[in-house]
Amino acid sequence: MQSTMGRRSGSSVVSHSIPVMGCVPQHFKISTMKNCTPWLQCSQINSEVRKLKMIGQGAVKKVYLAEWRGQKVALSKLASMDYLEDFAHGLSMLQALQGPQVVQLVGSCLEDQTLVTEHHPLGSLLNLDVVLAQEQHQQHNTWQIRLRLATDYVSILHYLHNSPAGRRVMCDSNSLEKTLSQFLLTNDFHLVVNDLDALPEVDSSRGSFVKCGHRELTGDFVAPEQLWPFRDSRKPFSDNLMPEYDEKTDIWKIPDVTWFLMGKVPGGDLVHFHLFQIHEECKKEDPKLRPSALDVLKVYKSVYSSMVQDNFGFRDML
Repeated sequence: MQSTMGRRSGSSVVSHSIPVMGCVPQHFKISTMKNCTPWLQCSQINSEVRKLKMIGQGAVKKVYLAEWRGQKVALSKLASMDYLEDFAHGLSMLQALQGPQVVQLVGSCLEDQTLVTEHHPLGSLLNLDVVLAQEQHQQHNTWQIRLRLATDYVSILHYLHNSPAGRRVMCDSNSLEKTLSQFLLTNDFHLVVNDLDALPEVDSSRGSFVKCGHRELTGDFVAPEQLWPFRDSRKPFSDNLMPEYDEKTDIWKIPDVTWFLMGKVPGGDLVHFHLFQIHEECKKEDPKLRPSALDVLKVYKSVYSSMVQDNFGFRDML
């Protein structure tokens, strides 16, 4: 997915990251590791990372399960030189945005178009219902866990909209499936964002806005301002005439993502009832009238805590 980048070029973004797992910037600690280690460089990746099998492929990257010093990792390689700019942008974003809500970077080698990240065996959020149907995970198939995942999703949007690398928009989100594929499910049932190849920057103070790609977008999932405004007059699509937009496109999509995440569990209807008003606001036609990700996050957290309290109160009465 190619996107119109903000004026800050990908490779020039400097990392001001908060520590991951207690590590200083440009270090990692995954799984059973006791100490933080500096990010792996080209020579270490070539000599120490062993490819095991392919586990995913998109337009930009092929992803392999790999092993490094007994640790399972994900090895990503550029799938086509046509997407070198997207790959380099995704790597620079991974470096700049390291934190608890972003997949841990283990190492990279831009000259070989390779990057290594922490491996999350439960896979992408697309697999959620399949994972929760498995016997060993069925106890997690509750409104509490599902609402927590939705809260993680909104929290990640809030982080990206207020990130160390500026206000970033999730452009790889033109369908529900594409959006879900950007996130990984951790073993303790939280979310981390994994795919940062299309994160252009909005800077309204400089009049810098974004467009997600150069082709016409269609369908109900994308925000109204992402649709070709002259479609009713049958004027053919022109990228040059397509207006730009901002991060409020991400807000429009929140109710649809949460609807999927909540599934069909007992208590889910009550969650939807409590979120109805904020979701109505997310779906305002005028992007300026939509809430910020932080506004939505506050409501999600409030609904979660009040429902947990009500749940305990109900059990006390029994």
